[in-house]
Amino acid sequence: FEMKSQNFKNIILFYLFITSSSFYVPNTMKRMIIKRGLFMNKGFGSNIKPNTQKFKFSGSTKQGTLSPKREVPSHIIRPEYAETGKILTHGSPIIPWVIEQKSQEQIEKMRVSGRLAREVLDIAGKAVRAGIKTDEIDEIVHMESIKRNCYPSPLNYMNFPKSCCTSINEVICHGIPDSTALKNGDIINIDVTVYHDGFHGDCSETFCVGEIDEQAKNLIQVTYDAWQKAIKFCMPGKQYKEIGGIIHDYVEKRGYSTVKHFCGHGIGSVFHTNPTILHYRNNQPNGTMQVGHTFTIEPMICEGTAEHIMWPDKWTAATKDGKRSAQFEHTFLMTESGLEALTGKLDTSPKQWFESN
Repeated sequence: FEMKSQNFKNIILFYLFITSSSFYVPNTMKRMIIKRGLFMNKGFGSNIKPNTQKFKFSGSTKQGTLSPKREVPSHIIRPEYAETGKILTHGSPIIPWVIEQKSQEQIEKMRVSGRLAREVLDIAGKAVRAGIKTDEIDEIVHMESIKRNCYPSPLNYMNFPKSCCTSINEVICHGIPDSTALKNGDIINIDVTVYHDGFHGDCSETFCVGEIDEQAKNLIQVTYDAWQKAIKFCMPGKQYKEIGGIIHDYVEKRGYSTVKHFCGHGIGSVFHTNPTILHYRNNQPNGTMQVGHTFTIEPMICEGTAEHIMWPDKWTAATKDGKRSAQFEHTFLMTESGLEALTGKLDTSPKQWFESN
């Protein structure tokens, strides 16, 4: 028998990898996709069922009231899940170390979608103030995306009901915008992704509501600095698995923890694909960085435990102990000289205090 296909060889190698008792396959690699039976990462679409009986929120943030789903004009190009909420074509190769290298044409389109995502996030961040409802932030994101001929990628992705994620204080990620009003002293992560001309651009940033305490400032600064260290590490030829150790070591020495149940991901015409970017020490064979790869790094760092509870909405993940969490994210392109932040700040972008420390 002659193995002519490299893909077939990769499938055999992957089978040996997942069946070998010498390897630990984490939960982040075990979400099975129905019909295909493929391993996928738990990026944006993690769907962990919560205990909905007599649910006890872990902190001060509670689930609010949702407004009706916002409409997108018919002329806007939509991703495949926009109407049904279902992901029909899965872009992740079965082998975790098989990663798409973008063509120059694809890269140019991703530069555009990345810049547009940054513009929308900047506008949303400027709106952060005490008294504003997270649903109002979502409306801003929705309308600003449409103005740029973009589809807000989160909307109806696996039935997610809103156009962005707003994660307040102890909420780690995937907070659903609702009637909750921000208060002075809160911190909030706003996660914006837009779909333009067939490609996604994904970014998030943590913002302060009025005056925050020193503990919150320290959390945000450490999260930002760990993220920056991981970014500077990345070069062609490096292993994706090493990103997690850099983040983990930096935050652990300073008394913080890094979330293991949610991860960064490859991105392009598909919202979530290879590589899987774990933000903790690991030895997973998630591939080697090569020119043309596009992916996110998005560590979620916590004051206390990194363990989470899932709210009854089946999306919102909050720290189990109710302590705060912070996060930053860019979509990156690997170049010969290192990472280019496709969602990087523009000349018009506001500069936050932690960027100059």
